[in-house]
Parts: sequence; C-alpha cells; structure tokens
Amino acid sequence: MPGPYWKQVAASGLAVPQDRPLDDLTAELTRMLGDTDPETRDGTAYPTLATWVERGVYDDLLAGLGDGMAAGLGVGLGERDTDSVFRRSFSALVLDCCIARDNARPLVPGSKVLEWGDRLATWLLRERDLRGFVPGKGWAHAVAHGADALGTLAQSPHVATNELTVVLDVIADRVLLPVDRVFTNGEPDRLAAATMSVLRRNIVSLRVIEPWIARLVATASARASYDDRDPHLKSGNAEAFLRALHLQLALGPKPPEVRPDLLLVLVDALRVTNPQYLQAARHS
Repeated sequence: MPGPYWKQVAASGLAVPQDRPLDDLTAELTRMLGDTDPETRDGTAYPTLATWVERGVYDDLLAGLGDGMAAGLGVGLGERDTDSVFRRSFSALVLDCCIARDNARPLVPGSKVLEWGDRLATWLLRERDLRGFVPGKGWAHAVAHGADALGTLAQSPHVATNELTVVLDVIADRVLLPVDRVFTNGEPDRLAAATMSVLRRNIVSLRVIEPWIARLVATASARASYDDRDPHLKSGNAEAFLRALHLQLALGPKPPEVRPDLLLVLVDALRVTNPQYLQAARHS
C-alpha cells in the first residue's frame, strides 16, 4: 500500500510536493509503476504521473520522462507470468500521456515522438505476458495499454500516412501473433479503438485498408484440423477484433470518411468469418 507521504499527496489533489526535488519524486513514482500492489501502482503512481504530465509539470522535461518510460518497456521483456509485466505495461500508459501532451502542445521534436512510437511497437510485438487481470495484483493489461498508446500516437501531428500504415500493421501483427490464451479482457476493443484513431485521420486510403482487412480475415476464417491444438487460439483474436472494429465503425462518434465503403468491407468479412451464424436457415 502507498505510504502516508503519497496518501497526503493524493489528499492535496495531487499537487506537486515542494519538500523534495521533482527528480526524486519522479524516480520513486517510476519504481512504483512496477509495484505488485495495485493501489500503489494503478491507484497512486500512474494517476500522479499522468496528472502531472497533463498539468504541464514536465513540459520542460517531457523528452527525458518519455525516454525513461520507453526504457521501462524493456524491463523483463520476454518473461511470462512474472511481476515485471507491471513496469512494462504501466510505462506504456505514462508514455501514452507524454505523447498526448505533445499532441496538445508541441514540446518535443517529431523525431522523438517517432522514436517513442518505434519503441512502443517493438515492445508490443515482443510482449509475451498477455494476462489481463491478475488476481491479488490487479491489472497487467499490456496489450490493452499498448493499444491505447498506439491510438494516441496515431493522433500525433508528427505521424503521417506512412507511419499510420505502420501502426495498422503493428495492430494486425499483434492480433495475429500466436497465443496460448485468447484475449479475454477487452483487448480486441482497445485495439479496434486504436484503429479508429488511425481511420479518423482520413489520410489512409481504402486501397491500403482493404488488403489489411483481408489479412485478418484469412486468419479469422482459418479452420484447423482436429490434430491441431485448440483452433480458437489461432482464429479467436482476429474474429473478436473484426467484430469490435465493425461495432465501433458502425456506432462510434466522429465517423471517418471511409466509413460507408469500409462498413461494406467489414460486413463481407464478418460473413466469411462467421458463416455458422449468418447463413440462411434451412428448413427440413
């Protein structure tokens, strides 16, 4: 549990304490991002750093803070079912905040934002701890947090058509990577939301999006033989993602310009990947 010091900071409305250097406070909060106690990590360290970033406390230090969070993405990378996932996952959330701050008020060079994007993409595709909620320790949720950060990156004025296409490819790669457990804690919805951030930029054409959808459909519609392991481990994440994307495109706010045509593409995709539910009823 967070100690009395941080409880007092929270009680103050997350005002920056004046009795310690900001560097020391930041270092302590960064360590707390990897704590196994959810109240320390998710209830104290993350909201404190996120609030201070949003309030401009780090405006002159944003590049350094973002670099520190990008470094946190590599802590224990490749491990599975260990506590190191919390540091990686919550570093991604704070890096998300850094990018969002630059989106609102340009503070770092575009090359720095693109560097952070590369680090996020590399981490997300190499992340092997796919747990959502960890009993007794709270949210790990690395894929969901990575998706959130990609969605914010897609809104950056430093990110143009080529970079947005890369974001789409990273999302598809993450959806299609082999897993030993399908996503069960809303990750397809968060990845779809990141995709919507790309689409709302209105600079990626349908000529790019259609083959991207086709790639997802190929895996979502795959039917494994009875000798294979659970076939849903191969197709399940792609199926869930396509459904989530269709829902958000059909009903979400701020529809992108490609919405009418892309809805038709997605409907066709859902017919292919869900034939057992969408075929006309047969009468005996």
